[in-house]
Amino acid sequence: MIKKSSHREHRDTEVTEGIRREPLLFLPSLWPLCLRVLRVKFLLSVVLFLFLSPFNFIHADESDEPAPVERTVEDRRRDTLRFGTETEIATLIQTIRTERYTLLDDELIEVAENTRNRSIFTGIFGYFGEMEKSGLEERAMRAIRERDYEVNDTVTAAISYLGRMRAPEAVDVLRDLVQSAESRFLNTSIRALGRAAGANPEEADSTAEFLLEFYNHRSASDEARYEIIVALGETGSSLAVSFLIERIMNDDERAAVRMAALDAMAKIGDEEGLPAVIFATTSTDPNVRSSAVAALGPFPGEEAERAVLEAFRDSNFRARIGAAQAAGRRQLESAIPFLRFRAENDDVVAVREESIKALGAINNSESMEVLDSLFSNRRASNQVRLVAAEMLLNNDPNTYSRRVFIEMQEAQRTHQTPLYNGFVRLMSPVKSTNLEDIVLHFMGGGVIEKALALDMIMNNEIRSMEEEVRSLLDERRWGVSLARRAERTLEVLGLTVN
Repeated sequence: MIKKSSHREHRDTEVTEGIRREPLLFLPSLWPLCLRVLRVKFLLSVVLFLFLSPFNFIHADESDEPAPVERTVEDRRRDTLRFGTETEIATLIQTIRTERYTLLDDELIEVAENTRNRSIFTGIFGYFGEMEKSGLEERAMRAIRERDYEVNDTVTAAISYLGRMRAPEAVDVLRDLVQSAESRFLNTSIRALGRAAGANPEEADSTAEFLLEFYNHRSASDEARYEIIVALGETGSSLAVSFLIERIMNDDERAAVRMAALDAMAKIGDEEGLPAVIFATTSTDPNVRSSAVAALGPFPGEEAERAVLEAFRDSNFRARIGAAQAAGRRQLESAIPFLRFRAENDDVVAVREESIKALGAINNSESMEVLDSLFSNRRASNQVRLVAAEMLLNNDPNTYSRRVFIEMQEAQRTHQTPLYNGFVRLMSPVKSTNLEDIVLHFMGGGVIEKALALDMIMNNEIRSMEEEVRSLLDERRWGVSLARRAERTLEVLGLTVN
């Protein structure tokens, strides 16, 4: 082993010395070694390129490709209306109806123009009718004309829509429908006709004559006759007064008919009918008596006023409700002491509520003082305080929005959840000029408070709180419902979502 090692060392020494003395002679012997080194380096480069290139591509994709644009609620819903199945569209319409979402009205009109699907059609007409939105009158009249090709629910929805909209252009179509006496549509079309005619004074008298002729000479059912009485009141025509007086004064007439006639008389408001109304306030039937007292609302004069005040002493609660309604409609200041007494002491909740609403309708300094007292009394029932608060907010939101907010905080502090939730409901639709700090406070609360803040921002168009609204767009953090409400808030304010 020692000899072999010495021999190798000696040989290496000779080679080294030879290279140092004559380097060119030894270059050919180094070429294979150089080639092997270059080949190894090349292979390593290929391996590194293949290994690292996917990460380079991923990085390039992340840096070069634009992020996908997130679609808004409005965009997604518009796509559903354009491309969705009938079931999906019907479900969306119900959601829009619940939310009272107004940004897709044009698209909904287009859908209604091109569908005969019962669920879709009735949903759209129901929503537009509830919101009193025009735009579907022509489609509704077409559904009536082509009723033999439509399902009954669709035609009924169209009739109801025209009635809700009081569409004067639909009088002829509705009159023809009533004249046909088709039992499946008769009652609905009678009432709609009265409303449509009442919107056009030129049609009111002729429609009243038509309805009276139908009542007297057609073998209509009791339900149809009842609807005719209601429709006569909707026309507002004085031609119906003598007919209504006969119904009211007849003690043998059904109570429902007399009550309908009293309500119709109140809508017409012709003083010729006042004696009949006064007569009915002494009826032995408490329901008729209540309707008669309520019907005194539009009639002027001391006699009507005395009858209203006297009804506050009636032992039947329905008469007291009627007195409160009449006092509110007349804005009868002399009734304020009676209303205060009933609001504070009546055994019947409905009487207390109607009395508070009447005080709100009167809306003078004395009635507002009473309402303030009822609202501020923390020993009063929740319902009394909430109805009083609602009236105060309706009449003077700039003053009472802050007062309600303070009581709302107190209810939360004392764990009065029903009262707190009631105040939340009242604050949501308030419109005032000094709400930003209150809204900011709600933004720092839980989901319920944040939803309330968004409603107040929408209703008052508080664009200065854009960043606070944007902070709620994160669905993972705040949930889908709140994030979509925030998205809708931005859209209503005319601000971009992304």
